[in-house]
Amino acid sequence: MDIITLENEALRLEFARETGALVGFTDKASAWEVINRRHLGLSFQLLVPLPGRRNNPVLGEKQPVSMSELSADGGRVNFAWDSVTSAYGGEHDIKLSLSVVLAGAQATFALSIDNQSEYVVESVHCPYFGDVQRPPDAEAFESFHYGYAEAVRRSLYPAFENTLGYYGFDYPVQYGPDSWRSGAPAAPYVLLRSRDRGLYVGVSEPSAELVAWHNELRPGYDSAIDSRVPASPSISGIDVATRFAAIHLPYIQPGETRDLTPIAVQPYQGGWQQGVDVYKRWREGWMTTPEIPEWARRPHAWWQLHINSPEDELRIPFKELGEIGAEAARHGVKAIQLVGWNDGGQDQGNPSHDPDPRLGSFDELRAAIAEIQSYGVKLILFAKFTWADRATEWFRQDLHRLAIKDPYGDYYHYNGYQYHTATQALNINTKRLIPMCFGSDEYFAVSAGEFQKVLDLGADGILYDENQHHSPALLCFDERHGHRPGFPVFSRDNDFQQYLEKMSRAVNPDFLFAGEGIYDWQFEVYHLSYHRSWDKAHVPLSRYMLPRMPLMTAISGFNDRNMVNQCLLYRYIMSYEPYNFKGQLDDFPLTMDYGARMDALRTELRDTFWDGEFRHEVGATVRTSDGEAHRPYAVFLSKSGGVPGLAIANYEDSAVTLAATVDGEHKLSRYRLVDDETWRAADGGIVIPPRSAAVVM
Repeated sequence: MDIITLENEALRLEFARETGALVGFTDKASAWEVINRRHLGLSFQLLVPLPGRRNNPVLGEKQPVSMSELSADGGRVNFAWDSVTSAYGGEHDIKLSLSVVLAGAQATFALSIDNQSEYVVESVHCPYFGDVQRPPDAEAFESFHYGYAEAVRRSLYPAFENTLGYYGFDYPVQYGPDSWRSGAPAAPYVLLRSRDRGLYVGVSEPSAELVAWHNELRPGYDSAIDSRVPASPSISGIDVATRFAAIHLPYIQPGETRDLTPIAVQPYQGGWQQGVDVYKRWREGWMTTPEIPEWARRPHAWWQLHINSPEDELRIPFKELGEIGAEAARHGVKAIQLVGWNDGGQDQGNPSHDPDPRLGSFDELRAAIAEIQSYGVKLILFAKFTWADRATEWFRQDLHRLAIKDPYGDYYHYNGYQYHTATQALNINTKRLIPMCFGSDEYFAVSAGEFQKVLDLGADGILYDENQHHSPALLCFDERHGHRPGFPVFSRDNDFQQYLEKMSRAVNPDFLFAGEGIYDWQFEVYHLSYHRSWDKAHVPLSRYMLPRMPLMTAISGFNDRNMVNQCLLYRYIMSYEPYNFKGQLDDFPLTMDYGARMDALRTELRDTFWDGEFRHEVGATVRTSDGEAHRPYAVFLSKSGGVPGLAIANYEDSAVTLAATVDGEHKLSRYRLVDDETWRAADGGIVIPPRSAAVVM
């Protein structure tokens, strides 16, 4: 095998000159041979469907290159293919140009495709790694990427977690937790990692083109009952390999040339935080965040209140809503998110934002909002534009034209949500939700008209539920919307928000735009994101990526100290939600009391625990009295001087005594609990009672 070597002080990449296959990849800093079995090397893969043979791959490792060129400085290699041969269709007039560039510890793969064939190039694997080796002596290996405000972690070794039905594939595979969070732009990077090192792979341009992250175990499990990966390099005479690919879905039409989104690959050392830091450094070079309304920048709490659903609860008439403003003010709650106010209630009638006439008139709701605001409480209206309710005459007679369409011309549908009755719980009369196409200017106008109703009501903001999740759709194929076939449905997400922001600016310059579970790039235009994080093992990935942006989580337990503690640790705004956001604040006094004490604490120490930089566990260690690692805890660097402070929680039902140390010159000397204002010396141990939390300074 004739080898072309691309090398600098950090990396060494080896390619087969005949095919362009990547046959070697070494992180020189740690001597980790990420790819070290040359005969398993791969370059790319195309899917070029034929009539009657959709699964028609072009295997890059079988395509002889037309040109290979190594730059004089050894930092770039170019490969070209003048045509390709597919598995079942013979030779095709499809030209490819691949450039791989080294810059420091990072390699970037950029592929261009000129499709002069009669067929569509549907998907492209590039880069495509034929055998990703875990780091030497790693006891576990996993994939790690963005999910619902937190990390999605999938085991690669010693077990390989399969995410799709085994019946549809020859091998165990991973494509992400669900459609919209399986790749860029919602999840613009992935880590393949062990405990102390990993491989970062991410897009290197802020493109809305769909790129999915894919892992595959060949030939399969050693033991299926526990999803066990064969421990030896081969089994039954077959090589054992974990393949990885960045899969592009460009749908390149005949006669079309496209440059695919470049993909950056970089080994790193450390925990997942150091891998995410690679992404943060890149993203901070181009993304800015909006000016947040002043009230939302301060420590504060919300109350989410639902007043109607598709099963017709009709809980509070509009003319009685003013009373909730008084209750919120009495508890020191700054904002109310009102849910189910629209015609049909929550998750019915979408995208209509007419007030439900059974609850009262438009003017009665507007008057109630003004009354709530008179108590110094902000009123945020629940909004939803992503989907349309399939059961409405509006959809059946008209809006179906603007729904996202699949390659067969049919609209996608989302299963919807169940409310209150056994009929809904058993999914009999559930309202099905249809993802709408924001590639359509006409649907932009429809949504803008509905948003204008929110502005006319005088609300202080919206919380856009399922904010541009588009689930389960990823691409739209209806060219009547004014876009190309295979249009990425995320392409205009931020354009839509900017369109709404322009409308709100003239009415209320401090109008708040919040969304549920928004992905990282949406923070370029949104002020706040809401999620639910009821998990002791919650990984605060969104918070780590954006240390100071407002994030909010749900508090629903009647003595929900641990969720309040989580909010302290991860700088989350509390959204009080008694009876699953269908009750009153007075319903859970234990939670309200502890939450108020926590907010008072972080207001008093705002310079560190609110305005400071969140660093998760980076820069400190917390151990129990017997030397075991303790979690959860979080490090904050104060805004005024960069001095570290720690927030430590004890989620368990027995007290713990802890010792905490920080890197560098600063010493932790004193601590206090959320519900005890007494400062105590930390030298003799930090004693945290059950389900409590402490700040350490």
